[in-house]
Amino acid sequence: MTITNTRVKLASRPVGLPQPANFEIDTVEVPPLSEGQVLVKISFISLDPAMRGWMNEGKSYIRPVQIGEVFRALTAGQVVASKNSAFAVGDYVTGNLGAQQYAVVGTAVTDPGSAEYLVPADTRIAPLEAYLATLGMPGLTAYFGLLDTGQPKAGETVVVSGAAGAVGSVVGQIAKLNGCHVVGIVGDEAKGQYCVSELGFDAYVNYKTDNLFGALRAACPRGIDVYFDNVGGDVLDVALAQLRLRARVVVCGAISQYNNTTPIKGPSNYLSLLVNRARMEGILVSDNAPNYGRAAREMAGWIQEGKLRSPKIQVEHGIENFLPALLKLFSGENFGKLVLAP
Repeated sequence: MTITNTRVKLASRPVGLPQPANFEIDTVEVPPLSEGQVLVKISFISLDPAMRGWMNEGKSYIRPVQIGEVFRALTAGQVVASKNSAFAVGDYVTGNLGAQQYAVVGTAVTDPGSAEYLVPADTRIAPLEAYLATLGMPGLTAYFGLLDTGQPKAGETVVVSGAAGAVGSVVGQIAKLNGCHVVGIVGDEAKGQYCVSELGFDAYVNYKTDNLFGALRAACPRGIDVYFDNVGGDVLDVALAQLRLRARVVVCGAISQYNNTTPIKGPSNYLSLLVNRARMEGILVSDNAPNYGRAAREMAGWIQEGKLRSPKIQVEHGIENFLPALLKLFSGENFGKLVLAP
């Protein structure tokens, strides 16, 4: 039986907000498997802010997606055919398989250093889509970024922007597990209420409706010990102005800046780092690849013990809706972890 595969490819590099003309959608036949290969039917495509950076030419932590290439994406799916003894039909896996409906994965599926590496997903512990959230890159980013770089201590104040998102929601929960006072910065009331009532945050600030400086000061009267930044821009600048002595600023992302058509301006309150002898450090989750297993096991344990909740999973549908779904990240229309069921 012939299987067809619909794919999203990068057609041109966007300037500002990505447009439909920047992408091409095509359909091809899935080739027969060779020895050592597996065929994965993709159930969920992870939609992440980092994707916007991958569209740009230039030096970065990872090479840009090439023109004409299937767009890079982390995915979760099920093995539907296998000529590799390491994976059986029916196994659930995650991997960097791209924005498409099916993926033929080569003989390096068991090599952690390979781009074709597949990671088994145990759906008895958590739903498959959770392996693109708490038990995937967002959760690992939160885990290592907060614990290794932020180094929170019991009694300290931790503030996280993008608090209801895939990374921010996990950051806040792990901070609470470490005995911290946790404040989330969000863009609407529903997200703020979710952080407090369902995730256990102590307070939230709505940067769209509140006076951000005053509201953050009220929520953090002693100042900020750890600021975990997913947003950048003005929100970062306000947080810098409220740092405590020896504070740590974790730079995870700057989603407010990714579609700028003019150069990004640096924060005006950066001298707060000097005054407070604070540290500001960027993080990249792949730097911690040798420790992924340890972190995933600990978080899986927290999930099973009821100490950690997966973010809300917002599922969009249809491979043809890849771009409209992705753009919800930049308009704030997403709630929790955004995925596409192709």
